[in-house]
Amino acid sequence: MILYPICFLSPLLVLWLTYKSKILNKIGSVVLAYALGCLLGLSGLLPQDAATAKAQETIANIAIPVAIPLMLFSSDVKAWLRLAPNFAKSLLAGVAATVIAVVAGFFLFGTGHGEQYAGMGGLLMGLYTGGTANLASLKLVLGIDNETYLMVHTYSILVGAIYLLVLIFCGRQVAGLVLPRFDARAASDGQPAPDVETASHDDELFLGLFSRGNLGNLLRGLGCALAVVAVGGAIAMLAPSGSFLAVFILSMSVLAIGASFVRRIRRIERTFEMGIYFILVFSVAVSSQVSNIDLTFFYYILFVTLGALAIHIVLNALMRVDTDTTLVSSISLICSPPFVPVMAGALNNRAVIGPGIAVGLIGYAVGTYLGYAVALALASAC
Repeated sequence: MILYPICFLSPLLVLWLTYKSKILNKIGSVVLAYALGCLLGLSGLLPQDAATAKAQETIANIAIPVAIPLMLFSSDVKAWLRLAPNFAKSLLAGVAATVIAVVAGFFLFGTGHGEQYAGMGGLLMGLYTGGTANLASLKLVLGIDNETYLMVHTYSILVGAIYLLVLIFCGRQVAGLVLPRFDARAASDGQPAPDVETASHDDELFLGLFSRGNLGNLLRGLGCALAVVAVGGAIAMLAPSGSFLAVFILSMSVLAIGASFVRRIRRIERTFEMGIYFILVFSVAVSSQVSNIDLTFFYYILFVTLGALAIHIVLNALMRVDTDTTLVSSISLICSPPFVPVMAGALNNRAVIGPGIAVGLIGYAVGTYLGYAVALALASAC
């Protein structure tokens, strides 16, 4: 399957382009990787069959579990604790924003299709706080028909591509108009810290990452990451099937954070950059799923997604929550925790990865209940 070499080799092209072009370097490698995947999917060059969909899913499922521990091995847990209050506020604001957007969208677009849109509203509430695992659970709990379920699942991928491009390409600039900047100095306990907003993407260029001189670091980092993935997967196998992903992500995160306290692992050079490379692989694979758009029900899902983001920003502005915290917690809720490193890479801010993943994991825990409650409330309003 040609998709495998494309997804694993095209990030190298992206990194080379960002090295050669100051303009592309300013845009950032994550944005370029995502745009490349979208162009690939929309071009019609990829077969629209089960084998291609399976390959896209497999690549994404390989890349993210490897990326998360690699990016967490150099974690500063003390900085996370200092960031926790803002992330807690942002979590509550994000959930409230999704409820408001789902209900408003129901009354705007659900006229004449109340029962179906009530079910869709419940699915979207669960999806945008708990991810696909809760989406599947809600299908069973609410008795959603296959057609509605597939529409929500399919169009959420299409809308998710738009949402990701908006956040990654101009999210910080737009949100920064009303939100305070991320305080890198506070996150580093008052020590001088690089300006995360004006920092370039030089660390993402990975010059020499795959060179012979860095081979030892590469192998040690990958070996530790694969060990974390294996143990996390073994733990998740013991959990009920419906909660496998949540337990897997949680187990990997805890294990990788624990490994960051081991000096020999923490001192492995360039693990964060290795993680970003796998994020680029993931970005190409996921964005290449975009193919064609049917406008039926599409506007409702688009309204809920972008509406929840806008309301989230307004609520966080009232609470003086910073830009990076808002964007990372939003993406963790709407796209699920595996996308947190993608946003952190685009923001060039590794300090928000751990708390951002935690926000999404809490969403996993409550998403099914929120979705069920919202669906019943909307159905009663029909």
